[in-house]
Amino acid sequence: MQHLETSPDHSTVSPSAKAVVFEQVSVRLNNVSILEDVTATVPRGEITAVVGPNGAGKTTLLLALLGQVPFSGNIRTERAAAGRPCNVGYVPQRLQFDRGLPITVCDLLVMGCQRIPLWLGIRRAWRSQARELLAAVRAEHLERRRLGVLSGGEIQRIMLALALAQTPDLLVLDEPAGGVDIQGGQMFCELLERLRRERAFTPLMVTHDLATVTHHATHVIMLNRRVVAEGPPRAVLTPQNLGAVFGMHMGLADARALPDGSSTCTCPQCGEKRHD
Repeated sequence: MQHLETSPDHSTVSPSAKAVVFEQVSVRLNNVSILEDVTATVPRGEITAVVGPNGAGKTTLLLALLGQVPFSGNIRTERAAAGRPCNVGYVPQRLQFDRGLPITVCDLLVMGCQRIPLWLGIRRAWRSQARELLAAVRAEHLERRRLGVLSGGEIQRIMLALALAQTPDLLVLDEPAGGVDIQGGQMFCELLERLRRERAFTPLMVTHDLATVTHHATHVIMLNRRVVAEGPPRAVLTPQNLGAVFGMHMGLADARALPDGSSTCTCPQCGEKRHD
């Protein structure tokens, strides 16, 4: 039996406040066990990364949180300010669409808002909102660009803009740097860090990229159908844990880059660090 719950609001947020709590979450699809008794937490305001090998159930855990797959156990999200339900934004691993469609970036951003057909024109208020979202992800120049000609990194920015339109308290990202080159992935993560600071949401990301984790995550859930380890990067990304989960060739991480558990990015390009 699955339970998706929203916890009561608390007047003050302590450093140990939790954005999401997974309690004994299990998933079986087509009689195959994908997740087994996963119990873990996502600290509010911190950057949580879910890491593990292919087939570990990382994306399935996100889909369970989003209510997209059946599961047993309990998933609880904390209420946001003023007692309202937690708004959840989602950035999928890839956007599936026909690249031949004559749809612009602006068309996509207003599609869920404007009721009149797009071919009758976009109302000024919705176009203004789309421009604000594009400015937030530094993609104003893409407003009139057709979706079919965008690069992988540009599409990732547009999907992030779509997620920001939900004014999320929790932002769920599945392989946010997947399908882009190293420089593009770094730029995306730096952008995400800036937006987290400005908009005060909690990012929860699945990633295979340990460089992303070492520079940006402050909390790590290491998963291989079950939770192998959880906690600050320095405590989780040890040679022993990495070797056991990924094999001997993934047994090392750059300890000099690992955050000490504070909510900050260690990447030099992110500029001034923030310590909560």
